[in-house]
Amino acid sequence: MTQLMGRPILGLPSELDSRSTLSDLLTGVRTALLTLSVVAVPVFGLWVLAPYGDESAQDAARTVFGLWLLGHGAPLTHGPAAAPVTVTPLLLTAVTAVLLDRAGRRQARRTRGRGLTRWRSPLALYAGYLLVAAAAVAQCADPQAALRSRAVADLAAVALLTAAAFGHGLWSGLGRPLHLPAPALPPALWPADAAPALGRALAGWLLTLTAGGGLVCAAAVLLGSAGQDAQRLGNGTADWLGMLLACLLLVPNAVLWSIGYALGPGFTVGTGAHAGPLGAHLGPVPDFPLLGLLPADRGADWHLLACAAPAAAATVTGLLLGRAATRWALGPTAVVAAATAPAAAPVALLAAWACGGALGPGRMSHLGPVPWQFGLAQAAWLLALALPATLLTRWWHHHHTDSPGPVVRARVGAYRLVCRLAA
Repeated sequence: MTQLMGRPILGLPSELDSRSTLSDLLTGVRTALLTLSVVAVPVFGLWVLAPYGDESAQDAARTVFGLWLLGHGAPLTHGPAAAPVTVTPLLLTAVTAVLLDRAGRRQARRTRGRGLTRWRSPLALYAGYLLVAAAAVAQCADPQAALRSRAVADLAAVALLTAAAFGHGLWSGLGRPLHLPAPALPPALWPADAAPALGRALAGWLLTLTAGGGLVCAAAVLLGSAGQDAQRLGNGTADWLGMLLACLLLVPNAVLWSIGYALGPGFTVGTGAHAGPLGAHLGPVPDFPLLGLLPADRGADWHLLACAAPAAAATVTGLLLGRAATRWALGPTAVVAAATAPAAAPVALLAAWACGGALGPGRMSHLGPVPWQFGLAQAAWLLALALPATLLTRWWHHHHTDSPGPVVRARVGAYRLVCRLAA
């Protein structure tokens, strides 16, 4: 007893911090089940509320696993003909990424200061998450599943998203935030503080463009026929709630489609169908409320007002970058402003690729904006408006700072007059 009471109490927390590999593996399983519950709760709730019980609990569970895999960007198939289903519900992807990022930050706090052995715990957590993914793929491999899995492609998609989101949280939790890489340019063309300023300008571009896309999507909701389609397709509370859930999961996709519409190239709605501000050529589409937001077949009219969104975003980018460029010469300012186009290209290509996909074979094999057109249009807006806005903002700040305003000139003149009178 004396020896037990004589042990240092302050050494106990460090001993409790030592976690076994099994504990970290179970933590990864728990993280996966937490992300899985985001899908399971509403799906099982709809299954209970459904007035007709054609599906069993096992069928509902397979649907949950299929939607969970689809939220990770995994390609699935549907029906006896194995029709491809690759449209990712980005709201579910965003929730999953946030939960994985938080798990990575918590893991970073636990493993900080352990030397080379600190990577054992994150790898075990990562393996535990993939174990649940393997179980989901096995459940959806059944031929009777509504959404059937492709084992290798689905596991690769889950592993990639998990590594990206969990790795970002882990890296940031260790005190090593990500930064834009500086190009291999001489200091005369690339100032030392150009990377942070460029990062802030790109953040302003993305936020303003997303807000503009949201406004375009909201205008389409007010002017479209989504509500009428929901009333026509819904036969009860469970149907309406199911369509509402499906539409909510695809709201980020609709916003990105609206951004592609505002940028100019528009987006495709199946083979041979296209929607853009200069006109739309649409064919038959599946009965779904969000597809009721598509514009009618008409030429360029007030739809061109949607182009105000990228114009405003490019102007905001130029204002933010021009304010930071007051310390730079004219040449480096132009180089940094022109660098906004290639710096924003990876995000544009990734967003355009992620929000599109297929909902079936043949005509429905591609929905959403074309990535290279999306990125090229974004670069054109940035070079056409952000570059001159940066130069004009820099010139205005220099002119405003170097030359005194009228109030200052009046005060200086009065002071000189008083001095002459006093002399």
